[in-house]
Amino acid sequence: ELVPSIMSNMLNPDAIFSNNEMSLSDIEIYGFDYDYTLVFYSKHLHTLIFNAARDLLINEHRYPAEIRKYDYDPNFAIRGLHYDVHRALLMKIDAFHYIQLGTVYRGLSVVPDEEVIAMYDGSHVPLEQMSDFYGKSSQGNTMKQFMDIFSLPEMTLLSCVNEYFLKNNIDYEPVHLYKDVKDSIRDVHIKGIMYRAIEADIEKYICYAEQTRAVLAKLADHGKKMFLITNSPSSFVDKGMKFIVGKDWRDLFDVVIVQADKPNFFNDKRRPFRKVNERGVLLWDKIHKLQKGQIYKQGNLYEFLKLTGWRGSKVLYFGDHIYSDLADLTLKHGWRTGAIIPELRSEIKIMNTEKYIQTMTWLQTLTGLLEHMQVHRDPDSQMILEEWKKERKEMREMNRNFFNAQFGSLFRTDENPTYFLRRLSRFADIYMASLSCLLNYEPDYTFYPRRTPLQHELPGWSDQLCTGTFRVSFLQERVQIK
Repeated sequence: ELVPSIMSNMLNPDAIFSNNEMSLSDIEIYGFDYDYTLVFYSKHLHTLIFNAARDLLINEHRYPAEIRKYDYDPNFAIRGLHYDVHRALLMKIDAFHYIQLGTVYRGLSVVPDEEVIAMYDGSHVPLEQMSDFYGKSSQGNTMKQFMDIFSLPEMTLLSCVNEYFLKNNIDYEPVHLYKDVKDSIRDVHIKGIMYRAIEADIEKYICYAEQTRAVLAKLADHGKKMFLITNSPSSFVDKGMKFIVGKDWRDLFDVVIVQADKPNFFNDKRRPFRKVNERGVLLWDKIHKLQKGQIYKQGNLYEFLKLTGWRGSKVLYFGDHIYSDLADLTLKHGWRTGAIIPELRSEIKIMNTEKYIQTMTWLQTLTGLLEHMQVHRDPDSQMILEEWKKERKEMREMNRNFFNAQFGSLFRTDENPTYFLRRLSRFADIYMASLSCLLNYEPDYTFYPRRTPLQHELPGWSDQLCTGTFRVSFLQERVQIK
């Protein structure tokens, strides 16, 4: 009876969602990251990164050539996972630092819950073991959080090489493996392997989307200033933007900054800007003004603010990396921030299916029944409660499989938000699947976050589902069965 009413209120995959109230009428300047913000890449790119890093492991780090038998699996990992560097374990952690049991992987195999609980003395990861502010494993932290879309091949490669060593009973130091894989993935970028491959076959790797130009044109038509700050190199950005926007793409931007070295760009006050000429050569001129149509390299945000005068809540910056792109801007500089989360569109489409809605409705009903009926201590009631607990566990696993067979949804660990969502909620005023979602809103639109009830406020699902006619009829049926 509940499913049809829920299905009549489908979520829009092209909507923009708000964590904080924000009116676009207050925004005068729009800033953008490049990779996975202005430009999206095809599935071929992650395979390229995986294969190139795997070959670097073999050729430069002397890893066994047999690891070439492992191919990239796009369905293995999701963003936001944590990796225990010392134990070589990939896992999903919730907003309260609890490991979601059933999502801990050693190599390509799930680790039994009992073993996880024994290793961590429960399922909680203490704050001092978590990654640092930018998700890195450093200064005694044993956990690394993978927040970048480019990190999907890295997680998969780590798991594959761990799998090879485990299957072949090879004794190895997990810390060395983590560092070697991290360095190989880094070299795919800094040695230009990825950039050259994309430039050589741009139609294969870049998903052409005329909506990117439509978004930029709409903002320009309404008199908005625009800028680009990216870690990618000049020629790479130029070719990509010419492909997705057009040869005149620079005319749309008031400032273009490449190889910015974010997040250091937002914190380091020492590095001055350098102008890049048409041939990609760095000039030695002192920069007194950031001119439209020019490309600048390096620099820092403090110099950027001094040269442009753009500051405060009239600036809205979009990026896909919650830490490197958005955290410092919202915490230290008062800019408004928008997160681009491509996975959002596919997850919402799954959540709109009748099968998912039926599963979730019954799961929430079952949870409510357990909560209300646990007061009955007689043996028959306890037996039914144990059956419900077992069924609830099975339903949770079914729910996880809707999204990703290993790790489930990017945003939830069973009932709790993921650690990824916790950081997204803290550092992004709004979030959406792609910039094209902006086309659905007027330039003076105000985003209002939904007022979701706190635990001590309005009754939630379990109370509503287990009261009134539904509760009476359901419990009568259970009594008759018993």
